Amino acid sequence: MNVFTHPKTAERDARALAKAAGRAEKGEDGEGSVQVHLDPTMEIDGAKVFAIYGKGGIGKSTTSSNLSVAFSKIGKRVLQIGCDPKHDSTFTLTKSLIPTVIDILEEVDFHPEELRPEDFVFEGYNGVQCVEAGGPPAGTGCGGYVVGQTVKLLKEHHLLEDTDVVIFDVLGDVVCGGFASPLQHAERALVVAANDFDSIFAMNRIVAAIKAKSKNYDVRLGGVIANRSRETDQIDRYNDAIGLKRLAHIPDSDEVRKSRLKKSTLFEMGDHPEIKAIQDEYLQLAEQLWAGTDELKAEPMKDRDIFDFLGFD
Repeated sequence: MNVFTHPKTAERDARALAKAAGRAEKGEDGEGSVQVHLDPTMEIDGAKVFAIYGKGGIGKSTTSSNLSVAFSKIGKRVLQIGCDPKHDSTFTLTKSLIPTVIDILEEVDFHPEELRPEDFVFEGYNGVQCVEAGGPPAGTGCGGYVVGQTVKLLKEHHLLEDTDVVIFDVLGDVVCGGFASPLQHAERALVVAANDFDSIFAMNRIVAAIKAKSKNYDVRLGGVIANRSRETDQIDRYNDAIGLKRLAHIPDSDEVRKSRLKKSTLFEMGDHPEIKAIQDEYLQLAEQLWAGTDELKAEPMKDRDIFDFLGFD
């Protein structure tokens, strides 16, 4: 195991340990939580960190990749971390399925000191740095361990010190202790949702998980990205009811589907007016997030309440 501590990080680690002591006094991550606390020396300092959540299949990876490019287009150094055993978060950026951190660690019998940055970090479109954390085999292990090992490797190789923005693209709407672990690193959590019952129902549960994490960590709700939707009336109605805010609206465009088939981001799809409008929406979202968003103190509904709330009269 690599025990080397870079001088630049020693002071930050001391501050992190002090913060952890304060958290321990507060208690666990929400009532009934069995979540293991974040290793305090693994906190990400210096970069703006965003965790992207949403119902499975809602387009989180598409959103994350295009948002990463938008950040790079406004001059930011970006790292995207895919947190899904399918390791398909970054393929529109890299044009390939890159190996996962777990795959690479397995090749060296889990001796991280034998790895070089180029073994697990790959450059994608417009300079976006890409990492696929991967995950344990289906039905085994914990996603939190995988995310933790990924951040640990990045810090040991000092790859986060030259990064402005980190985007965690997280598996489905899983908010268990494991795949909720990116919330321990993030400054803002963003939820991707469509204008339908299932997406908003899942979003409500994600909001509850983020609220629980915010008791002991710095993460706060940043807002909602409406995706694959012609209208946003149901999302807006829900947001108004609980204290959320829509940050962007990505319409239901066939150009998005085509971009995935071409293994490309939308910024590589030409300048047709429909595509340009979506590019501009991502660019304004990146500018808005970089400038800083309000801390949204949303109050999620009970399952039965949101079931009755959603829908038409």
